[in-house]
Amino acid sequence: MKGPLFYSKILLFGEYGIIKDSKGLSIPYNFFKGALKTEDSSSEKAKRSNGALREFVGYLEMIQKNSPDLVTFDFETLKRDVNDGMYFDSSIPQGYGVGSSGALVAAIYDKYAMDKITVLENLTREKLLKLKKIFGKMESFFHGKSSGLDPLNSYLSLPILINSQDNIESTSIPSQNTKGKGAVFLLDSGITGETAPMVQIFMEKMKQEGFRSMLKNQFIKHTDACVEDFVNGNVKSLFGNLKQLSHIVLDNFKPMIPKKFHQLWKQGIESNDYYLKLCGSGGGGYILGFTQDIDKAKSILKDYQLEVVYNF
Repeated sequence: MKGPLFYSKILLFGEYGIIKDSKGLSIPYNFFKGALKTEDSSSEKAKRSNGALREFVGYLEMIQKNSPDLVTFDFETLKRDVNDGMYFDSSIPQGYGVGSSGALVAAIYDKYAMDKITVLENLTREKLLKLKKIFGKMESFFHGKSSGLDPLNSYLSLPILINSQDNIESTSIPSQNTKGKGAVFLLDSGITGETAPMVQIFMEKMKQEGFRSMLKNQFIKHTDACVEDFVNGNVKSLFGNLKQLSHIVLDNFKPMIPKKFHQLWKQGIESNDYYLKLCGSGGGGYILGFTQDIDKAKSILKDYQLEVVYNF
């Protein structure tokens, strides 16, 4: 069984903000991918994945029972495949903010959902929202509460523009300029992050009036501006807003930034050589970086593993 490939994703903008209706922009990242397989299922990794799939099947049965109008699955085939040792063969690192569980959810929906909404249809806003709702329910198995965006991105393999929680659309972003000096990059923190504890910290902070006000008047304002600048290709304005956003995150989201990166983060803001921001919920995994001179950024960050995602 050679299943279709499902890719990782990067939420360029919108982490935490989309919980409170900021804009967001999520793009597929084809460097990492996964597929459902049954052959070579004797490795430890395959056995672990198969065990997790068994638990996931039980959870999906519960979803179908509670929301039969939302989604139904071909459980007969799914259980047979899982019993035959099916696993998710994936190069997507877990706990890195690039959507490992999202790709798995997309693969299961693609193969076993009945009456599924396909990528080939005219994807109206209603269909996108229904998919997002289904995927949100499915992915909640992995980390408590899910927006459903990661699986949606992986399933469609298209950039997704989030205007608000109930207004999303597939979008196009400016073509890459492979000779351009500007770049979006990933920096490997070398630590695995966990979504649930980070979201917990955020929810605790949301109880404070000052934090809520900062989120609305600063964080969301600059997040929205970054999304618009990026989609419209306004590079100069984008970097102005990125600097503000990077600063706001350093001041207000410290627990989500691994300690050893606090100084590096500050250095980028002060030198204007690069700006760092959270990739997903933070706490570890990847950190996102933006620079107008990738060669300079690479030489400054030469002690870290850096992966270019997009050039402009």
